[in-house]
Amino acid sequence: MNILVTGANGQLGNEMRRISIGSDDRYLYTDVAELDIADQNAVRSYVKKEAVDVIVNCAAYTNVDKAEDDAEKADLLNNYAVGNLAIAAKEVDATLIHISTDYVFGGSQTNTPYREDAVTNPLGVYGKTKLSGEQVLQRTGCQYLIFRTAWLYSSYGNNFVKTMMRLTREKDMLNVVFDQVGTPTYAGDLAAVIYKVISQRLYNDHQGIYHFSNEGVISWYDFALAIAELSGHRCNIRPCHSDEFPSKVKRPNFSVLDKTKVKETFHVDIPYWRDSLRKCINEIQEV
Repeated sequence: MNILVTGANGQLGNEMRRISIGSDDRYLYTDVAELDIADQNAVRSYVKKEAVDVIVNCAAYTNVDKAEDDAEKADLLNNYAVGNLAIAAKEVDATLIHISTDYVFGGSQTNTPYREDAVTNPLGVYGKTKLSGEQVLQRTGCQYLIFRTAWLYSSYGNNFVKTMMRLTREKDMLNVVFDQVGTPTYAGDLAAVIYKVISQRLYNDHQGIYHFSNEGVISWYDFALAIAELSGHRCNIRPCHSDEFPSKVKRPNFSVLDKTKVKETFHVDIPYWRDSLRKCINEIQEV
């Protein structure tokens, strides 16, 4: 089996590298330097040449605020490039495993976790382009799985956990919003599920959309408190409202994902968010 992982230098891509060490399958890792997924001809040629059986698309434009001023590039990576991968997958009868986001939703007013069939209502360019990517993939007619996730972090790259670890070490006081609620996702846990789906050949019989994040529900404020505590940092972290941090895009106020489908379909036990956070912080501090 030949597995192509795009966006391989990002958080999830690096976790896929780590978990696939020793796999009997042949994993091919690319980022923009090796394969520009916005180039349809390049993608089709690469997928055919390497006889790719499964594509895991970890590439995305993820800067939510910057996307408001850079809508064209966000659409190129989150929508058009996904279509390129889907076309290439369909031509060789491969399966595309695509990573999407809770930002396709606008924020629940009933505080009910989102199921996969919930009505989408993205609030900004990032969410809209990610939803468009889901839709173009489905229209193409290739075999696919979409994993929507949220609040992704890892020991790789830049993310909220690493930022809070630094700020709570450097500062005596911080304000963090308490009126946005969701669930963090350790990228290593998501990579483990994707790896299981591939290694056990579960993808063809279980196509569709799945939600994945760690278990539990917290605000960014609660998340920051836990990061400081588990890092051994003393910092006075105060809760504040979102409107105290002006932003060009409104973020979902409640975007908890219902994971029932992914747990029942693939028989996975999802770790509690605090347990995975502790694991990640230990990894960062050991470096």
